[in-house]
Amino acid sequence: MNAGRHLLSRVWTELGADPRLIRDVHAASIPVPLPSRLSTGDLAWASVAAVVCAAQGDAAALDPHRIAAAYRSDRFLTIDGTAPPVWSPFSGFWRTVDGWVRTHGNYAHHAAGLRSALLLDTTAGADQVRDALAARTSNAAVAAITAAGGLAVPVLLEDPDVDAMLRSRPLLDVRRIDSPTAPPRRAAASTGRPLDGIRVLDLTRVIAGPVCTRTLALLGADVLRIDPPHLPEPGWQHFDTGHGKRTALLDARSAHMHDLLSAADVVVLGYRPDALDRLGLAPGDLTERYPGLLVARLSAWGAEHPRRAGFDSLVQAESGIAWIESPDGDRPGALPAQALDHSAGYLLAAAVITLIRRRAEEGGSWQVQTSLRRVAAELLRMPRRPEPAAEVPFDPAHHVAHFDVAGQTLVTAAPAIPGFDFAAPRPWGEDQPRW
Repeated sequence: MNAGRHLLSRVWTELGADPRLIRDVHAASIPVPLPSRLSTGDLAWASVAAVVCAAQGDAAALDPHRIAAAYRSDRFLTIDGTAPPVWSPFSGFWRTVDGWVRTHGNYAHHAAGLRSALLLDTTAGADQVRDALAARTSNAAVAAITAAGGLAVPVLLEDPDVDAMLRSRPLLDVRRIDSPTAPPRRAAASTGRPLDGIRVLDLTRVIAGPVCTRTLALLGADVLRIDPPHLPEPGWQHFDTGHGKRTALLDARSAHMHDLLSAADVVVLGYRPDALDRLGLAPGDLTERYPGLLVARLSAWGAEHPRRAGFDSLVQAESGIAWIESPDGDRPGALPAQALDHSAGYLLAAAVITLIRRRAEEGGSWQVQTSLRRVAAELLRMPRRPEPAAEVPFDPAHHVAHFDVAGQTLVTAAPAIPGFDFAAPRPWGEDQPRW
């Protein structure tokens, strides 16, 4: 677990946080049970510990089994007693003429792009996709799918030079923007939960961003999630990460967005950088227009690739993780959880908590960003083992939360942050877009 302690120390240095908060923090004696060749458990522990330390909590109270359950939250989720289908049949590894590709088709428009690129009709199933991809090279398949609006990447070996280049940049890239017109910004409340009184505008979806904002809500922030009306979110996905937030539909081009942003303390962005730029929601635009705002941004591939969409599974495949975790050396594998997503979310939440405090002390506007690919480069630096450890069984009953949401019985993973309980998720998109 020393790898986790070293990562926590580096994160703390990047954030410019009070070193006294981690001086006596020791990694858990029991590893987080996320068996893999890479140090997935250490990454998970360090990411959650960063939040606890930022909130000035007790990292010694972290439960490794609870962290593992939180990272595998989709396996614990049930709605009215039934586990929802988490993966589309169009998401997965597919053999090609010269290798493998990984696709992501959980959203209907991505599945449609996949079919279109492979010249399949709208009723084609997974078997037809398999056969069509088997007749193409990996590069040709990826190019066609991407051009058609689908999502696919080649499954590649790790490239140490690329990872070293990425690691030459901060894991959490923090920037303070001086602004003489920035009004004084309130700090979080001094009593109650650490983020009581802080308003967070949540412009994220899927896992990493929602994990970040769910964590901020857990710690007391007033989180308002905004989604575009034309892009529905799968209900189960929102239930998995929507705890404690209000959730509304609003076109980002609406003039009402100005009212929300001008009254927000923090905005968390989780869409492609180029899409945010087109909407006038790039971090630089926001801190110029709303002095004193704290802008936190997550993306799949980083600011160097502003037009690339992506998900955890795709980053694992292209970064080399899939081959490292191959079960037999012939077929790609995967981490035991969507660990890049979850870790990026927790690390960004730790940054937001820390920067709220620094902003109250130092003034100015603040920006922080990271990406799933940068987190992957960090994981690839950490120690690895020849084979994954054995699965460690534990009683899930101690690590779940129960809710009633609009008449539906919901069971989700409980929070990894000790000392706090989730508030129930609200039905997606049914709140008003106002503070």
